[in-house]
Amino acid sequence: MISIHNKTLQDIEFNTVLEQVSEFCITDLGRLQTLEIKPFSSKEEVLQSLQYTNEYVSSFYNDNRIPNHGFEPITKELKLLHIENSSLETKSFKKLISITITINEIIKTLKKFEEYYPTLSKRVSTIDTIPNLVSEIDAIIDRFGDIKDNATETLFQIRQSINSVRGKINQSFNAALTSYHNLDYLDDIRESVVENKRVLAVKAMYRRKVKGSILGSSKTGSIVYMQPEATFQHARELNNLEFEEQEEIDKILRNLTEYVRPYAPTLDVYQQFLTRFDVIYAKAKYAQSINAILPELNDEKLYEAKNAFHPLLYVSNKAEGKTTFPQSIVLHPENRIIVISGPNAGGKSITLKTIGLLQVMLQSGLLIPVHEKSNICLFDRIISDIGDNQSIENHLSTYSYRLKQMNYFLKKCNKNTLFLIDEFGTGSDPELGGALAETFLEEFYNREAYGIITTHYSNLKVLANELPYMQNANMMFDERSLEPMFKLALGQAGSSFTFEVAQKNGIPYRLINRAKKKIERGKVRFDATIAKLQKERSKLEKTERSLKANEKKKQSEADKLKEINAKIQKKLESYQELYDSNQRLIYLGQKFNDISEKYFDNKRKRELMAELFKLVQIENSKRKKISAKQKRAEKAKEKQIKQEAEKKVAVIRKKKKAAKKEEVKIEKPKPILKIGDRVRMFDGKAVGTIDSIEKEKAIVNYGIFTTNVNMELLELVESN
Repeated sequence: MISIHNKTLQDIEFNTVLEQVSEFCITDLGRLQTLEIKPFSSKEEVLQSLQYTNEYVSSFYNDNRIPNHGFEPITKELKLLHIENSSLETKSFKKLISITITINEIIKTLKKFEEYYPTLSKRVSTIDTIPNLVSEIDAIIDRFGDIKDNATETLFQIRQSINSVRGKINQSFNAALTSYHNLDYLDDIRESVVENKRVLAVKAMYRRKVKGSILGSSKTGSIVYMQPEATFQHARELNNLEFEEQEEIDKILRNLTEYVRPYAPTLDVYQQFLTRFDVIYAKAKYAQSINAILPELNDEKLYEAKNAFHPLLYVSNKAEGKTTFPQSIVLHPENRIIVISGPNAGGKSITLKTIGLLQVMLQSGLLIPVHEKSNICLFDRIISDIGDNQSIENHLSTYSYRLKQMNYFLKKCNKNTLFLIDEFGTGSDPELGGALAETFLEEFYNREAYGIITTHYSNLKVLANELPYMQNANMMFDERSLEPMFKLALGQAGSSFTFEVAQKNGIPYRLINRAKKKIERGKVRFDATIAKLQKERSKLEKTERSLKANEKKKQSEADKLKEINAKIQKKLESYQELYDSNQRLIYLGQKFNDISEKYFDNKRKRELMAELFKLVQIENSKRKKISAKQKRAEKAKEKQIKQEAEKKVAVIRKKKKAAKKEEVKIEKPKPILKIGDRVRMFDGKAVGTIDSIEKEKAIVNYGIFTTNVNMELLELVESN
């Protein structure tokens, strides 16, 4: 039987996770039930709950969406149904219809898509349906929540009479209004409404001349509000009919309540199921928001959490645009306990809480943010000692409280236990407290318990190094800046960087040296060795990241080359198709030319037609027969391709035109022509020699003849 102490739930802030999950609920009952989630007591319940959540998450990513499960609570209605001779109101019946329709739609959908949602479908298969409840209520109550006229024959007759009397009331009132208005007994406003009744606005001086009952007067007393006598008689009749109507409605509602009463247990099941369904929905939406999955589960006591994120930290950092660093932890029978060491503020406690919180979430039916290749086992008990444990109400110091906790651990710890201890052994004399902590750790180890602890004690680091099924780990720090890297490195203890951090924060070097002299030389060397090894590991990590980046870059370049190669291959295929098509056309042209020459020689039309027909038949035999619809589709496709090509060409032409406009034309300086230069006209080819120049005109000698040409029309071929 699984048992997780409330103290552990507080230490890892499980209630904060539940508050975040509850925000995704769409009903108040679901929200309250979410806040009360506890880890399940059996493995079967854990697996079933995880499957429910995982199947609901899958509905967000496929086309088989699960219908909306929102509903109004019927808690009050269920209580009334358990009271004999009680009666429900019309709005209560509308709520019963709504919850019944909702549950029926969900059952129908889950059964239809049983292949996609096997566990949820199996769950709803146990729910009974009420076949005629909706139709029975709908036959009596309309969609606005009113009793229908034809609910019973008696009600129909009463409402007919009511409508008739209301007509008489209006008729008698209108007659009195017209009569007294003509006699000038009424005020300018003529009528008003008092106590929801139409009344005549009679001038006070004529009140004795109007037959009827006085229902009020104006503030000044100048107007008296009167109901005509005939109208008053009909109003009394209407009151009697309305009383009869209400009695009949009460009778109808009592009968309908008696019809529904036997189904109260089933309706209670509906509400419980939809409330639970809302919790599953909220879990699924929360999982989607933190990229959570259902990892592989095992019974071999193998705990392998890859790239595990702390959910609360992930949500907080995401809101602030910060990066959250994942951690990876591996525990198995040959590596049961991990001792994490290193400086404060490096993420040791967060790593501890991450593992504890994810394990509790998983055992409460919540998916967790880990890599899909993670492999997780379940624990019967999870115990923790994290945070400030000073007990004010019990007047206990931190160390006393921690000893009390250790006593509890010793009673409960076994091979099916996961223990999480932060700052193990602190609160007392380092030598004595460290020795006691070492003894406790040995005891947990001998009981084959699984656990993760954080510590600064060197003796615990040494113990983890000596025992075969225990492992050291450290939170990595940058060796130069001494800034935390928030990355867990397994297999090696971490230095506290006590003196290095002190130096970085401006503590004088002479004081640090004095402090070093006050402690054992062996301890300083041990810590220095650990620090050196940690720096080496940090360098290796950087080298590894660099190699991975280069590998990624090479892969990207290989993908680009592959893409270019594919494009070239496609072009070659297109050119080959074009070449084959052109060769075929050349062949047809030659064939047609041969037939034409033959006809030119012999003038035999019949032979010509036979040859042409034969040629056409040969070509048609190579064609595939396609329907008119396919032809239209091909033509439309060709047209579309042509239009796209024309658009692209138009864009290219436009760009070229714009580029030409932007080009600055640099004109060459025009050479100065002189006598003896060989020249020619801009629009001519003949080359001649300038014999003389006079008034911007030149005599050009072409050998056979000479001509007088304007200097602007000549260009230099060869200078003299």
